[in-house]
Amino acid sequence: MASATLTGVRVLICPDKFAGTLAAPAVAAAVAQGWRAAKPGDDLIERPLADGGPGFVDVLHAALGGRVVEVTTADPLGRPARGTLLVAGDTCYVESAQACGLHLVGRDERDPKATTSYGLGLLVAAAMETGAGRVVVGLGGSATNDGGAGMLAALGAGPVDAAGYALPPGGAALSAAVALAGPPRIRPVELVAATDVDNPLTGLHGASNVYGPQKGADKADILLLDDALGHFAAVLERDLALPAGLAQLPGGGAAGGVGAALLALGGRCESGIALVSRAVGLDAELDAADLVVTGEGSFDFQSLRGKLISGVAAAARDRGLPCVVLAGRVDAGRREAAAAGVTDMYSLVEHFGDEARAMAEPAAGLQALAGRLATQWSR
Repeated sequence: MASATLTGVRVLICPDKFAGTLAAPAVAAAVAQGWRAAKPGDDLIERPLADGGPGFVDVLHAALGGRVVEVTTADPLGRPARGTLLVAGDTCYVESAQACGLHLVGRDERDPKATTSYGLGLLVAAAMETGAGRVVVGLGGSATNDGGAGMLAALGAGPVDAAGYALPPGGAALSAAVALAGPPRIRPVELVAATDVDNPLTGLHGASNVYGPQKGADKADILLLDDALGHFAAVLERDLALPAGLAQLPGGGAAGGVGAALLALGGRCESGIALVSRAVGLDAELDAADLVVTGEGSFDFQSLRGKLISGVAAAARDRGLPCVVLAGRVDAGRREAAAAGVTDMYSLVEHFGDEARAMAEPAAGLQALAGRLATQWSR
């Protein structure tokens, strides 16, 4: 831990986005504004982060510079959408949420049996055409549960039925897959899946069981989708000559199973928060900090399975730093959070006493909470 000056403490503010309300830079700015109003003598360092989900490309662009390439893609229901690629050095960064994001579909449109990752395949193909030697795909915040079948279809290797016809989009149709349409049409690049979770493709902790409900799946849908993904994994293993066990590899369940499809293409999974942390120089900032403030829209049990807060809190814990979480709502248990390195946690819902107001006034709420924190933690 750094030694604080006599005038105050050095506070590292490194949040994720608050999904549906504020991007990560806006969250960091609101926290800094509230803290500074209460304790102007403190040294505040803003380092907004992403773990692979929405905001991944923007955060990396701010840290790395590089060239932004605008491309046309499709949303989870096949409607036209706009995406951006970031080319920095020999690497092209892709954000799956720009094509598969849950924010792209209305609540009444959410149906993981039918939503597709096809648009992500268009983004990956465009990334390979930039000539980059490495393509990093940020995974998280998806509305899809198709095991990456749509992405593979855009790359020429979509699943087909017994008659050789392409399957309809979505995870439900995968139970009828008997083969792939052909080998993937991809360039020889290093392929990295920057994952926000470590869940496998199938099973109790798999994509369907854990993340299906927030995408619109009911209990019957979850059983159907889990079985369909397991079946599709076996097809991938056979047609792409993969060793058995694809469905249980860590990270395979990211973005509704896109992680498994990228692994099947010869890629590897890497922690999204670790990748972004290196890019923004987070370790050096942690080494110089007295206190870490992080946060996200919903801090719950999923947050502790490889997502951003778990990475930040563990790094703070390893340095003996206190780590405070500000969130829209807090559903994580205190014991589990403390074990992960979280010193304390506060929610906008508790602050306002009303979820609707927390969603409507997140910046004001964060400023108020940060001001209160400053009086508690500052010297």
